[in-house]
Amino acid sequence: MNFSEKVMELCRKHYADVVEIRRDIHMHPEIGFEVERTAGIAAAEMEKLGLKVRTGIGKTGVLADLDVPGATKRVALRADMDALPMQEMSNPPYKSLFDGKAHMCGHDSHTAMLIGAARILVAMKDQLKTNIRFVFQPNEENLPGGAPAMIADGAMEGIDEVFGLHVWPQTETGKISVCEGPALAQPDTFEITIKGIGGHAAVPHAAVDPIVIGSQFVTAAQSIVARSVDPLKSAVLSVTQFHAGTTHNVIPESAYLMGTVRTFNKEIKEMVRDRLEGLLKALTETNGATYTFDYTDGYPVCFNNAESVQKVLTASAEVVGQDNLIYPEIPVMGGEDFAYFSEVVPGCFLFLGTRNEEKGTIYMCHDPRFDIDEDCMIFGMAVHATLALNYS
Repeated sequence: MNFSEKVMELCRKHYADVVEIRRDIHMHPEIGFEVERTAGIAAAEMEKLGLKVRTGIGKTGVLADLDVPGATKRVALRADMDALPMQEMSNPPYKSLFDGKAHMCGHDSHTAMLIGAARILVAMKDQLKTNIRFVFQPNEENLPGGAPAMIADGAMEGIDEVFGLHVWPQTETGKISVCEGPALAQPDTFEITIKGIGGHAAVPHAAVDPIVIGSQFVTAAQSIVARSVDPLKSAVLSVTQFHAGTTHNVIPESAYLMGTVRTFNKEIKEMVRDRLEGLLKALTETNGATYTFDYTDGYPVCFNNAESVQKVLTASAEVVGQDNLIYPEIPVMGGEDFAYFSEVVPGCFLFLGTRNEEKGTIYMCHDPRFDIDEDCMIFGMAVHATLALNYS
């Protein structure tokens, strides 16, 4: 039996149990840094394997070190643990037990796959040439992210390279896709309050209607990307919240809007931000209203190091075959705080296919119907393990 066959044999051996771990985490979602139960599962599983475990890293993160005698390098494998504050709309037998909390981004599977990979690497420790650190991270979904807190607590100390993955419903199960360079965008947010003058809906001329101003802003803002950004470059501007008013016959005094700007380029980000505020200023001044504008920089661009990418390509080809490797993948406008880790040390973040039309795993991450094809977890465990075993 060759090296790759042994990895896949162990993946299949642990598959059913890893699926059960994933389903248990899925049923008990936790938000942000409040991932005590999930972190407890990860820590307990690492302790069972005899690894050196540290808890409370970056508040609720877990580090587990697998040390190899004589090894001088250490590679980190990272999984995020947190769920989203949203309702799960589908009804799998492992549906979330908590209203308003759900694993609609696959972090439950990321945690379970890294546990599975740790089992494989402990079983094949005699073939490892490098030390391994398993990183279980809280709060990927919310600024400021859990990665900076873990880094501040030493998560990347002594690390030579870091790797992570994300289940990806746009790619079929059994395939892996990889970008080189910018892989995920910087996801900024903005919050706006437009303050007008409230009044009776039957007497609009005596009021300053923030809904009309807000509507003009939303429509006009779409031209910023369409007419101010080079079409060969990338930017996304989306208004995702618009709240105003309480009843049918009152013009409200204020309106609240929130949204996101996604970019790969600092100059484009700054231009979009400035145009947003300039548009808002012009519209409010013209209509006799005032505004507040709060713009928050999101995670940095997630950058895949060229040498790290080559290691991922080699490992992925061993796991899924060259024909099932998508490279170069088109960068994604989503954000990912793995970017903080790969700013500290070289790294690569890959996308693990989980799309299966027959099983209905076709919905994008953050969709209330999102789920994964659990068969993908074999390949996720295998690529984690193969990256580590290939490392020297």
